[in-house]
Amino acid sequence: MKNIIVTIFGVLATTTYGQQILTPKSNNIEQNALTDEAYTLNWYMVQDSIIRTLGKVDTEIIVKDDEVSFVVNVRIPNATTPWVDTTIVKKQDFAPIYHSSYNQNRDMVLKYGNQLTGYYFDKKSEEKTIINESLPASIFDSSSYPQLIRCLPYEDGFSAAISIFDYNPKAKIGELSASINQVTSHKMKYKGSTLDVWKVDVTDDISDNRVLNTYYISKSSRKLLKHIIDMNGRKMIMERETP
Repeated sequence: MKNIIVTIFGVLATTTYGQQILTPKSNNIEQNALTDEAYTLNWYMVQDSIIRTLGKVDTEIIVKDDEVSFVVNVRIPNATTPWVDTTIVKKQDFAPIYHSSYNQNRDMVLKYGNQLTGYYFDKKSEEKTIINESLPASIFDSSSYPQLIRCLPYEDGFSAAISIFDYNPKAKIGELSASINQVTSHKMKYKGSTLDVWKVDVTDDISDNRVLNTYYISKSSRKLLKHIIDMNGRKMIMERETP
């Protein structure tokens, strides 16, 4: 789940197509958004006005000393293999430390340092690839940017490009970009209340910018309340189960 994105204020920023480029070296994370938390998103598919339940996505956020861990457990009915992703970043700037992903298709472990090391095991071909890749000077792991999105000091009209690193032998490997295209203030009905939220529209190079991710983030708590994924006529919706 690459669902499941750090900004620059008060420093000299590089721009691309008028957007700031965000990296761990140029950021201003709102630290109060990073707290221990556990929540569940109900996961639906919507196509031709038909809503189908796909499963649930449990996320646990653990803040310890100068590190933050994000543990994501995807629960799909009748799944034969657990799907668990773990990402660890530095609390101060979201610089990547570790990422692992285990599911029915592949196992992957990435360790960040001067080089990217680890392995990728394709369960269908039973081929294991040892990873030893050069890294850009300052980059976010692609699995962490959906969480990073909750921690940015937004204002209406904000936009930025985020430098991310993705490892997928079947698609792309290396430095990519995620784009926060638009941020707007929005009122959202949630559990019988009307809440003030940031509506954040995001695309990324992982999907060749053909998939639109829309995040609804509480302005007061910075909790993710809803995530909509538009994919060429198909739509997935993830809604927070409890406040």
